[in-house]
Amino acid sequence: MPTQIDYEYDHSLYGVEHESGPFHVTREIIDTYARSVGEDNPIFTDASAAQAAGYGAQVAPPTLCALFERGELPDIKLQFGRRQFHGGQRVEPRAPIVVGDTLTASSHLKDVYTKTGRSGTMVHVVWETTFRNQHGVVVADVQRSQVVRE
Repeated sequence: MPTQIDYEYDHSLYGVEHESGPFHVTREIIDTYARSVGEDNPIFTDASAAQAAGYGAQVAPPTLCALFERGELPDIKLQFGRRQFHGGQRVEPRAPIVVGDTLTASSHLKDVYTKTGRSGTMVHVVWETTFRNQHGVVVADVQRSQVVRE
């Protein structure tokens, strides 16, 4: 029979949007990021190749927006465990991010749930962030998970 896990947190954060930005996308940011992740697609490394492919400027690798997830998110006041670590992220690109874009982000608490495995019980705290460019176009949705262990 499964054991009920006791944990408390601030449920009032569901549905509350937390804004951050603006984040200015420069050629230097794209070049540095593309090198750091080993990206060699010419649209991400060369402005003329991006323009030849039909883009207005050099394109950022789709996961670049994860760099901008540095905004302060509220403490959910989780009453469980002591160890925290990054549990992963998923980036869903929606539209190209190009040099000259200015992004804003809106984050909300998506889910808090437990999972029990070989190493014990963990609480997963999932935040979802939507990134928009200066025209209001959604360029990416990012889900990030923080894991707390007993």
